[in-house]
Formats: sequence, C-alpha cells, structure tokens
Amino acid sequence: METTLKGSYNFSDINYKILRKITNITLLRRGNKFDEWFNYSYKLTKEEEIFLECLIDKVSLYFQFYREEKQKAKFIIPLLNKIDFDTEKYSDWYDYSISGIVNGYKLSGRTDFMIASGKIEPENPYFFIQEFKKSKTNSDPDFQVLAEMAVALEINKTNTLRGVYNIGQNWRFIIFEKTAEGKYQYYESESFDCLKINDLKQIYINLQAVKHKYCK
Repeated sequence: METTLKGSYNFSDINYKILRKITNITLLRRGNKFDEWFNYSYKLTKEEEIFLECLIDKVSLYFQFYREEKQKAKFIIPLLNKIDFDTEKYSDWYDYSISGIVNGYKLSGRTDFMIASGKIEPENPYFFIQEFKKSKTNSDPDFQVLAEMAVALEINKTNTLRGVYNIGQNWRFIIFEKTAEGKYQYYESESFDCLKINDLKQIYINLQAVKHKYCK
C-alpha cells in the first residue's frame, strides 16, 4: 500500500522550523561525544604540515572576499584532494542529488559534498560537508546538512552518521543519530577556524578519521 506524502522539501528550503516538524530533532550537549573521533591517532607528516601551512598562506589575505565557488576551488577542494577519499570501496561526490522519505516527507536536493560507496553513481552515503557559504543566510547549512543526513540514514538503514558544515572559515562537525522511529538527535562540535594552523591540522585529522574509521 502506497503511503501518502505529507509534503516535500528541497534541502535548500530547510530551516529549523521545518526540520523540527519533520524529524522532531533535538540538539544535545556535546560532553565527550567527539572524543573518539577527534582523538584519532594520526601523525601528520612534514610534507602534510607544509601543505597545510601553504594552503593558509595562499588564501588568508583575501579569503573573506572570496565567493563561494572560489572558496571551494582555492581551499576546500585542495584540502579534500589531499586526504583522497577515492578508494576501492567509496568515492567523493560533488553536487550530487539524493532523495528519500523521512517521516512521510520527501526530502531531496543536491549535496555540496559527500562520501559514498559506488563508482558510477553514489550508493550508501557515509559523510557530508555543507554548505561552503560566506555567512549565515535564510538557507542555513547546518539544517540542510542535517536533512541530508536524515535521508542518508533512511537509505543506509543505520542509526548514526557524521558530517560537517562550514560558514566562511569556521567549521563545525556533527554527529547525527536516529534514536527511535521518527525521532532524531544531534551533537555539534566546537568551531574550528580553518585559517589557524592548529585548527586546520585538527580539521585534517578529523577528516582522516572519517576516511579510515567511519567509511565502512
């Protein structure tokens, strides 16, 4: 028997009010929730340290003036390519469409970046990055990425997913969980400033942990 849809939304339309209506979502205090992820044992090589330092040096003076696409081209894509999420089991996907039904609502749209299994087409998503914006707008990246993650959990038939969103130079990581039928919760990390070398090193290590621990 076909279920009647309650409504449909594009990811770019999602704000807190809409997301709350669809998912009954709750933001929880982070506590030590990110300890395992952020304490991943990864030793940066000297070459990687130089790469990260040069990445900041090349963009820091004018980064605040970059449009969204230039931020991606000059900083984010080189960083992600350095980690190299293209393996035998999964690949990185830019600007790809996904859709799914969450609590009777159809959610769909194009993702800025995701890691997913598959080589020709994405299959099971493991991780999302959203939204590459210069500043907060009415279409906020945090609620968009949560909507994308809710769809991914339904696709994967799992209960936990990780992601990150950035606003300008500030990055926040997310752990998203489905706790019961129709109910979700998430944790949001402290902010990391990607133009500060120690923060960028931690961002890099966190993303290496995604590659080696959580893409399975």
